[in-house]
Amino acid sequence: MIATYVAFGRLIVNMVEIIPTVVPKNFEDVIAAKEKYASFASALHIDAADGVFAPNTTWLPAPGDSLPDHQNYLYEAHLMVQNPLSVGVAFARSGARRLIAHVETFPHSDAARDTFTMWRSAGVKEILLGILLTTSLEDLIPYARICDGLLIMTVAEIGKQGAPFDMKGVERVKQVHTRYPSMRLSVDGGATREYAKILCDAGASRILVGSALSKSKDPAKEYKNLSAVCA
Repeated sequence: MIATYVAFGRLIVNMVEIIPTVVPKNFEDVIAAKEKYASFASALHIDAADGVFAPNTTWLPAPGDSLPDHQNYLYEAHLMVQNPLSVGVAFARSGARRLIAHVETFPHSDAARDTFTMWRSAGVKEILLGILLTTSLEDLIPYARICDGLLIMTVAEIGKQGAPFDMKGVERVKQVHTRYPSMRLSVDGGATREYAKILCDAGASRILVGSALSKSKDPAKEYKNLSAVCA
């Protein structure tokens, strides 16, 4: 399956993207993940949790934090937080250029539109809207025209790596891809080689991978294997 996306002003035509994820306890975890994956992956997905929307807490950017080599390396932040506006601005100022908010955190689409406008003013280039496994897909309808892509959770428990893949997510990916065939579609949660293939066939254009890479003895080889199954 072929995917197209924009990175640093260039249109990239490639196979389905495999993007490593990190759930950082501190800024040093982000730096370590970038060093671990940057030689073979063109982007890093940072999970951000506040202990409210998601049950755990993670590192969130403080004033002065600067993501390493963010002028040349793409960081995306997954905002699993109850108040995404300020957190998104903090990530943008630290160098993240792709942000993912959750439909469940906005009271209506106008609030999302205002938030997205502020993020873009802060330097964000791409905005995705995420949806939990248990939220009705109908909730996406008012928002789909104001974001650049969608993210479908494929695990029931959010905020940490290692949650089991839920096959209900596959049907949701198919439904969203059918309804919005031209939109970039990311999937997050429990992806292994087996499930990555199923998700690619269902219409996903980006597969976010946590444990399958972080626990691998050879992450570069596993990344290559994951990419191959979606070729």
